[in-house]
Amino acid sequence: MIKNGHHATERDEAGCSEPVHSPEKRKRVVRLWCDGCYDMVHYGHSNQLRQAKGMGDYLIAGVHTDEEISKHKGPPVFTQEERYKMVRAIKWVDEIVEGAPYVTTLETLDKYNCDFCVHGDDITLTVDGKDTYEEVKRAGRYRECKRTQGVSTTDLVGRMLLMTKSHHSNMDNPDYQQHTDNFGKGPKGHSPWTGVSQFLQTSQKIIQFASGKEPQPGDTIIYVAGAFDLFHIGHVDFLEMVYKQAEKPYVIVGLHFDQEVNRYKGKNYPIMNIHERTLSVLACRYVSEVVIGAPYAVGKDLLDHFKVDLVCHGKTEVFPDKDGSDPYAEPKKRGVFKTIDSGNNLTTDDIVQRIIENRLQFEARNQKKEAKEIAVMEAMKKREQQEQQIEAAAAQTAH
Repeated sequence: MIKNGHHATERDEAGCSEPVHSPEKRKRVVRLWCDGCYDMVHYGHSNQLRQAKGMGDYLIAGVHTDEEISKHKGPPVFTQEERYKMVRAIKWVDEIVEGAPYVTTLETLDKYNCDFCVHGDDITLTVDGKDTYEEVKRAGRYRECKRTQGVSTTDLVGRMLLMTKSHHSNMDNPDYQQHTDNFGKGPKGHSPWTGVSQFLQTSQKIIQFASGKEPQPGDTIIYVAGAFDLFHIGHVDFLEMVYKQAEKPYVIVGLHFDQEVNRYKGKNYPIMNIHERTLSVLACRYVSEVVIGAPYAVGKDLLDHFKVDLVCHGKTEVFPDKDGSDPYAEPKKRGVFKTIDSGNNLTTDDIVQRIIENRLQFEARNQKKEAKEIAVMEAMKKREQQEQQIEAAAAQTAH
């Protein structure tokens, strides 16, 4: 069996490996391991997990503890419990391992019966600058997936710190540029892994994230609407409660366009544009479908078009429509409106506050990471040059 150009191997009881070629063996489950901090989980992390799942059948995500992350990188913004819950909610993850070791060893892969581990094509270093995947790479049990262009935690934090409306349309804003200069670069140049880029939506990416499932007879169609900006643990708890409202739920999330969100949220909201919010919500296991640019008022046309059985909203404030009317008047009139208490009152505002408070630590952490990455790049370059010199010398000797 070839998965993404690599031969999967069958491990027998004695620990020997043999390629899986015969049809009867093709049925065996290929188990994959991904690990990380998963602090401030965004659609880039989800995309990495999606790609990893495509390389096999069963995906285990190992999430590091607060203590481990603090030792290697500096304190995380989100607690381990919050981070475990966020990763569990990503639909491509089959199982999570709490408190996974920071350095991925063969022992860990064997303990969880994983064929290989998958990581993004950026670099991960330990506190002393070593590649955390060195051992599994040497053993040929490492696979790589592409980093998602246009999103990074650094960039998102930069947008939060700006509090200006410009980040959706104007990346040349001098304040933003200055922030990225301070934030994504140390004094000695620029690392391609931590720098800032812009996300470009494609129909292909939406297809990859979408479930593609139509509602089935007997499904309860539940509609919820909002900004779902900086998709976070508060949203996950709410959507999980919504999902539990029916035996066979089909949850549709209506996302408002950026301009609409800015009308009722003000400041520089939304922090993520409509394309980014679409992927963030589609990655959640409780969501079946997303309406991109949903009307603010949940009216007759929308309810009839999707044959909606139930409309839910959380405990957050419902802002009136432009004409001052209640956007939920129609579902209330039909008796299909329900307020859901998820027991979690965390909002996007709270997340932004938390990150701004951690700003200095975050910036320091980033510059440290940047310096490490640049050092590794320089070492790689040096090694390459040395190899070229040796080859050149050998070629001369041959003549």
